Amino acid sequence: MKHTIWIVLCLLAPGCVSKKEEQKAQLKNEKKWWKEAIVYQIYPRSFKDSNGDGVGDLRGIIEKLDYVKSLGVTAVWLNPIYSSPNADNGYDVSDYRNIMAEFGSMEDFDELLRKMHERDLKLIIDIVVNHSSDEHEWFKQSRSSRNNPYRNYYHWWPAEKGKPNYRYSLFDETGDAWKYDERTNAYYLHYFAAKQPDLNWENPKLRQEVYAFMRFWADKGVDGFRLDAFQFAAKDTTFPAFPLGFEKDFVKYYAMQGNLHEYLKEMNREVFSKYDVMSVAEGAGNTMEDAHNLVDADRNELNMAYAFEGVDIAKSTGYDLVHFKKVFSKWDSAFAEKGWVSIFLANHDQARMVSRFASDAPEFRAASAKLLNTFILSMRGTPYCYYGDELGMTNPGFEKIEDYRDIQALNMYKKTQNSGGDVNAYLKELKFSSRDNGRTPMQWDSGQNAGFTSATPWLAVNSNYNLINAAAQDDDAASVLNHFRRLTELRNKKDVLVYGKYTLLLKDHPQVYAYTRVLDDKKVLVLLNFSGSDSSVSLDEFDSVSDVLINNYTELELDGRTVRLKPYQAAMLTFE
Repeated sequence: MKHTIWIVLCLLAPGCVSKKEEQKAQLKNEKKWWKEAIVYQIYPRSFKDSNGDGVGDLRGIIEKLDYVKSLGVTAVWLNPIYSSPNADNGYDVSDYRNIMAEFGSMEDFDELLRKMHERDLKLIIDIVVNHSSDEHEWFKQSRSSRNNPYRNYYHWWPAEKGKPNYRYSLFDETGDAWKYDERTNAYYLHYFAAKQPDLNWENPKLRQEVYAFMRFWADKGVDGFRLDAFQFAAKDTTFPAFPLGFEKDFVKYYAMQGNLHEYLKEMNREVFSKYDVMSVAEGAGNTMEDAHNLVDADRNELNMAYAFEGVDIAKSTGYDLVHFKKVFSKWDSAFAEKGWVSIFLANHDQARMVSRFASDAPEFRAASAKLLNTFILSMRGTPYCYYGDELGMTNPGFEKIEDYRDIQALNMYKKTQNSGGDVNAYLKELKFSSRDNGRTPMQWDSGQNAGFTSATPWLAVNSNYNLINAAAQDDDAASVLNHFRRLTELRNKKDVLVYGKYTLLLKDHPQVYAYTRVLDDKKVLVLLNFSGSDSSVSLDEFDSVSDVLINNYTELELDGRTVRLKPYQAAMLTFE
């Protein structure tokens, strides 16, 4: 049901769109398909199990492609599907040209890609090249002898020089990124787990190996690459000492080092420039200058920035909406003229967005999920939507360390134990922020294991699957799922939601996030109440007429020149 509402919108109010000549949202950036894409991220291990082994697989994704298409998304990002011993769920690759046995075969992949393209869905794949698995043939050769041709594919430090300067490991149970290997009496570097040795990008032979297998996948027809942890790939190979306590801000010391930009320019020449592919790296450096140097078109490196400042705001103790608005507005402003950004609130490394950024309480969960999806799909930048968020999936509420499977959670638990830390406090934090919160199996229906598998799932299904599942929501016009579909339909039809200028309103309002999107004569107002109580927004300074494009409640209450928003209400309105 479409509602019409009379609303005042500013013509002359400070910070708002003003005169006609000043409100022209010129298309500063050339139109590209990847700017207009709506990316749906699938964690293959958790999406759909087709063969009853408890692990999601490629054929499971093939089975659900009509569902994916029905969402209105236009591209799919798959987490790694390559051969891997699974120390870090595929982010430890042992063969970049093969498919993990649990996920299927190369024939399954080829069929998946073909059937996606038949449905006009593009496929973005993960490229994991900051590190490989220690079971990759390169590393097996590298560790076999100091004289092996593959020795310099990785970072080694001879033990006779003493132990190298400390480097922090994100996943190691001791926190030390140098691992002693007695075979050659040397240490190797691993910023992540010990089974994930860092590749030596300073070696041109290594770089050519990477470009070759990227071309292998591009020749198959994949439509884009997401570079995992790539901002860490370049190192100062003298490994100087870092200040005491640097690990508290390790990105400052790890990201954007050495010749990283030269390597990206080379990758662009060798791969990206030869295909119509999208490219994005995890992370955007330490400054806006870093981010622009990665993605501005004249740099010939990457297409878009994928920055974590916004998603890192959520804490178990809560967060400040004014700060949230400031961060997202800052990134938009910095890329208003050049470059392009990603918009996201969740991925495989985050807990569920409705549990982090709004409310997963039963009375607010549906409205909250709709609000967050409205935000993602109405901001300027390429939206990334994580599987299950179109249903409003929540954190599972795991209580014991035995419930978790993530190497980061398990090793940091050991580290907390070994250092005499508070393991109960750590478990409480995991319950809110663990990566496994966002990796529980997709909730398809109310049957066994939520329809994900007929076997014991690799990670427990959230116990609320009887209430939250795709089958229950599919025919419910008021569901989170169908609200998501209406949002993607709007985004796909309206260029103003892709390219339109973003202007923040009410920047100091503690509960409401309001902004406009303007492109030529197309104008949209977005009102989002990020609170569990009613919030009123005065429109006394505005003067215009609006229609409701979308609303996550059945009505939008207008009292004179005040809009009264219900808890977690989200609405988009047009104005002339």
